[in-house]
Amino acid sequence: MIKKILMAGVAAMSLLTAHADEGMWMLNKIDQRTADVMKELGLQLTPRELYNPEGVSLKDAVVDFGDFCSGVVVSPEGLVFTNHHCGFGAIQQLSTPEDDILKNGFVARSKEQERPVEGLFVRFLDRTEDCTGRVMRAMNGLEPTKLDSVMQAVEKEYSKAYPDHYVLVKNYFNANAFYVSLYKTYTDIRLVFTAPETVGKFGGDTDNWMWPRQTCDFSVFRIYENNQPLKSKRYARISLDGYQPGDYCMTIGYPGSTSRYLSSWGIDQRINARNVSTIQVRGLKQDVWKKHMEADRNVGIKYASKYASSSNYWKNSIGMNKAINDLQVIAEKQELEGNIRRWYQSKPELKRRFGQMLPELEKDYNAIFRQVKALGFFSETFLRGIEIYRPATMLAGLPADADSAEVKRVQERLQAFFKDYDQATDQEVMGVLLENYRRQVDAAYLPDLYKELDGRFKGDCKAYAKHIFQNTVILKEDAVERLLADSTLLDKDPAFVYAQSVKNMVAEANSRGVRERENIDYNEHLLTQAILERDQETPHYSDANFSMRLSYGYVQDYTNQGTHYDYFTTSKSLLDKAAKQQEIPDYELEQHIIDLLQTRDFGRYADKHTGDLNLCFLSNNDITGGNSGSPMFNGRGELIGLAFDGNWEAMSGDISFDADLQRCIGVDIRYVLFMIDRWGKAENLIREMGL
Repeated sequence: MIKKILMAGVAAMSLLTAHADEGMWMLNKIDQRTADVMKELGLQLTPRELYNPEGVSLKDAVVDFGDFCSGVVVSPEGLVFTNHHCGFGAIQQLSTPEDDILKNGFVARSKEQERPVEGLFVRFLDRTEDCTGRVMRAMNGLEPTKLDSVMQAVEKEYSKAYPDHYVLVKNYFNANAFYVSLYKTYTDIRLVFTAPETVGKFGGDTDNWMWPRQTCDFSVFRIYENNQPLKSKRYARISLDGYQPGDYCMTIGYPGSTSRYLSSWGIDQRINARNVSTIQVRGLKQDVWKKHMEADRNVGIKYASKYASSSNYWKNSIGMNKAINDLQVIAEKQELEGNIRRWYQSKPELKRRFGQMLPELEKDYNAIFRQVKALGFFSETFLRGIEIYRPATMLAGLPADADSAEVKRVQERLQAFFKDYDQATDQEVMGVLLENYRRQVDAAYLPDLYKELDGRFKGDCKAYAKHIFQNTVILKEDAVERLLADSTLLDKDPAFVYAQSVKNMVAEANSRGVRERENIDYNEHLLTQAILERDQETPHYSDANFSMRLSYGYVQDYTNQGTHYDYFTTSKSLLDKAAKQQEIPDYELEQHIIDLLQTRDFGRYADKHTGDLNLCFLSNNDITGGNSGSPMFNGRGELIGLAFDGNWEAMSGDISFDADLQRCIGVDIRYVLFMIDRWGKAENLIREMGL
């Protein structure tokens, strides 16, 4: 069966064409029809100039930034632009209360002043090759559960042939096709420039996922090789010409994850079983974090990146649930499934292959709904919420040999953890979240720790948390030395007992619903295959999986519920919001930046049509998480902006694309350069970019 499915998936891929505004397309699969559509929209480059594994092409200017964002090389010496929120963790890592570059910004006026970022890397895609045949042959006669091991075996084969590459095999179209990508990795990455936090994340949670925006969401890094700036294979030329409605716009980057082939029952589970826990638990956790962050700048720096990441997906989940309901996405998917059902019932062979697919999906999703919801609350509470679990599990497996390499690795991991950790904050989070968790789930999903909590502490979660944090050895500076001297300390350590209870619950939870989850995966895979097979003449693209994709369309405004939204913002709108900063703290902006903008001396960065400094703009490009930092190119392949967000009205986009509403929000490259030039006075960078 899997052989037949894989072959049909490959056949479907060969028929792909492209919509102007929807789709995350593989650069190595651009056929002539797709190229013709892009050309009609205004692209002046050929497919070979976009992707050429045997030579140099535009894809060689685009990077996977740390496996969580995208970026673009903009100079011959490895200078990289990405979003401020993509560089946020690195900026926070390099900040201290005494040298608060997160708050004040940072400018390296020479390469000697650039600051190395420990643990950060970038990858360049060398090539992507179809390995469907290899995977299919290896899977012949094997159970679908063996797929991951087969993909890993293919990776090992390629790694032997390309020892200087990072090799990754991924599935496409819900495991209906397989491709291997080869990357060159660089691990010496240094911070070059960042604007103050008030500029780089202007609007904060208030404006996140909203339009209009005025955020100058960028940061600048440099790639080094052998302690020298990288000699760029290709870099993006920058355009100061701006854009008009209908102008060609293209993103190339690494979109993370979409679920556009997901069944109606899967969508229902996503919003009503998973997202509810993200929304509810993170809201409580973030309230505690924010209180401590505002009270102590040291805590504010430690938790800045964690808070930004948590709140981003928190608000994303809120917006997704609202948009899915407002746009009736589940009803649309149910209509599609009805059409699929009528299609496969029309022929005996189709009915034999697909006849049980939809009934099985309904049955299995219903069977695990309450479990998935409870486990969402469990994960958000114990694995993503209360932080002390992490150092407890690190120390639990500490070997007895003090000189072993594993002890050193544990020490390094603990050091990294405690750099961004505050005990008082976590203690309060524990008390709040333990009480909340009890109210949200059935008793069957309560870890054993609640027996002690309810007995010895009479249900007082704050008292239980205080006991743990005051009496554990885990939070002591010399914890490793103490445990190496006496490993029995962990046996009765309250934090370790707590962590072991959580760990036991994880194991128990993972043992539940295994058959249903496997069936769901298989039948979702079948549903994708049915869609591809039924609609072979309709363009289809694979869900995002953090592989390089191209999205193309044009600059465009939009209208929602009678309200029209223009396609760009200017400095005036930023100053208008900054005037409200006393009532809306997320609109805080330093006076010297306000003064800079009020001079209206924008020079060559001013838009020739508005005479103002354009800040952000809209296109109908199809993006998702991971696309942050993706270059936005015009028809000549020149850089006009950096993608950083989507709009609130279409937050269902990861599941269903709405061409009328879904927009990509980008920061205008002229705003970026204005900040580098006029605020940062970094003439060295302006010259390096050939400007």
